[in-house]
This record gives sequence, C-alpha cells and structure tokens, in this order.
Amino acid sequence: MTFLRTPDPVGLATSASDGGMMQSRLYLLGALGSPQRLDYGTGHELSFLAFLGCIWKLGGFNSCSAEDEERGIVLGIIEPYLILIRRLIKRYTLEPAGSHGVWGLDDHSFLPYLFGSAQYGPAISDTDETPIEGSLPNAPDPGDVVKVAAVERERATNMYFSAIGFIYDVKKGPFWEHSPMLYDISGVRGGWAKVNKGMIKMYVAEVLSKFPVVQHFYFGSLFSWDEDPEATSPPDTIHIANQPSQNHLKFPQGDPGPASTAQLGNTKAPWVSATPAAASDTFVGTAAPWSKRSTVKSPTLAFPSQTEQRNISQTPRMPPNFNPGQNSSEKQTTSAVPPPTRAPWAKD
Repeated sequence: MTFLRTPDPVGLATSASDGGMMQSRLYLLGALGSPQRLDYGTGHELSFLAFLGCIWKLGGFNSCSAEDEERGIVLGIIEPYLILIRRLIKRYTLEPAGSHGVWGLDDHSFLPYLFGSAQYGPAISDTDETPIEGSLPNAPDPGDVVKVAAVERERATNMYFSAIGFIYDVKKGPFWEHSPMLYDISGVRGGWAKVNKGMIKMYVAEVLSKFPVVQHFYFGSLFSWDEDPEATSPPDTIHIANQPSQNHLKFPQGDPGPASTAQLGNTKAPWVSATPAAASDTFVGTAAPWSKRSTVKSPTLAFPSQTEQRNISQTPRMPPNFNPGQNSSEKQTTSAVPPPTRAPWAKD
C-alpha cells in the first residue's frame, strides 16, 4: 500500500517501549469480533478505527497531502476490512453485538454509512466549510436504496450501497420492514451532505456515547481517558441511571472491622421490625391465614439416665393405647387416637 510508510526502527522502538505496539495489537485483535460470544458489532468496528489511529500517531502513514492520506486510509484499509468482516459474518454466523434489531441502523456496522454518504457529498475546498446540503452531480438519489438494481450497480464503488447490498444478501422481505431506519433516511431531501451530517451526529450519540460500547474499549497512552471540564453532562438514559455512583461507600484502610461493617447496615425485609423480639419460651408455628393462631409451649429436652435407657431398651415398643386384654376386633374409641385424614369432598 503506497500510503503506508516503511516502519521507522527508531520511532517504532521508542513507541514500543512505551507500550504503543502492545496497545495497537489489542485494538487489532478486538476488531475481529468476540471469540467467546461469537458476535460482532460497532464496538469491534470502533476498535479497528482506534488501531488505525495508533498507526497514525506512531507515524506509520506516508507524509502526503491530508486529503490523499484520508482517502487512502478509508478506501485502501477500512473498506477491505469491512469486506473481510462480512465474509466472517456469513462464514461463522456471527451474531450482532448489542443490536437494537429493526430499531437500529445496522446489525453489525456503522462506518460504511458514514464514509459512504461522504463519498457522494459535494467536494470540500480549503476555504469553504464542510457543506451540509447537496450531492455530487452524478450521485444517485438516497431513495435508490430500495431499488435492487441501483444497489447492485453502486455497491462496487460506494461504501454506503455496499453495506445496503450486504443487507439484501442476508435478509429477505421488504426493505422498509427489516431496515426501517435506513428506509426513513432514504427520504431525506437535502442530498447526501445532509445524510452525512446526520450520520456523524448519530455515530457520536449511538456509538461513542453509549456505555455498553465504550465499556469494552481499552484506554492507554495513545488513547487516554481525560475528562473535559467544559463537556456537558450526558442525557439521562437507562444505562447511565444504573451505573455505580461515585459516592459509593468505601472501606477504611486495612481490614474492615465491626466499626466499618456497621456503616453498611443490615439487609432486612420491609416487614422486619427495627427491634428484635424479646426472648421467650414459646414459639408460634407457621399456619395458613384461615387457621387459628395458637401459642404452644416449647418442649423441654431432657436426656434419660443410664438406668432409664436400659429399661427402655428392654421394654418392647407398643402401639399407642394398646390394651392386651382387649379384643382386636373391638373398635377402639379412645380419644387419644387421631381421626383419619379425609379429603374435603369425602362423605361420612
């Protein structure tokens, strides 16, 4: 690749001593999906973007004009990377990582829509600002994404339509049904420049500002975690609301003793009283709501003496209310015998 510079042994060796090469390796390995979950998403795509950023910071690209360098990186590295990822997704059936389903832009990628819409935007000059409306003269209409013939014609030269073509390869049915967000974007009347502007805002909000994505991102000397004092607070979301607070309880230095554990308080059910019940020799059994609550004396445990144990072992065990002189055919009417257990519908 002509836009890659021959590695500088001095520069790369100095960076390697600072851990720059190790950080680049982590970003590259993280850009191929998760080997444990067998999925791929925008977080892995962001990891590859960080890998290219590491190469740029380490001086690995040619010192050419900025526009040629940027165009070479996008078309010469990022686009072949996305083609490889699509082959891996189809070959190993990689699941979408953190996808929003039909309410997301795409199941796996975001960058091809950002760079692909920029390919059809008006040319940028050194004096003018980035245009926010308009398209190239020969650019197709954004609404052509619903036309299969137009997608097949443009997918070989444009990253946006290449991603749309991959959706047609793996999904069946009406486009507006399985990709409603892309279908809504196709109705934009401001041209591809307006589509690109919206993609940049959406990438910041849905990828860079999402905790489920950034929580897997590595930070080091090349991409450090620095707080911006002028940054505005992020909007309240379900992910931010469930994050641990900065004012969480911390144990004092050393082994937490009774004084520190007392700060935690006790975990109690809402119906537990604040003061423990007084000690008593009675206990209350667990009963159904309709049963009568009764207090029963707790039994007193007493162990027999050795003489009593000898007499008990020599005495044969008899059934309750056994009368040797009574005829077995006679019905025992002693009240100590419990009544039989009958079903509620049994007749007397």
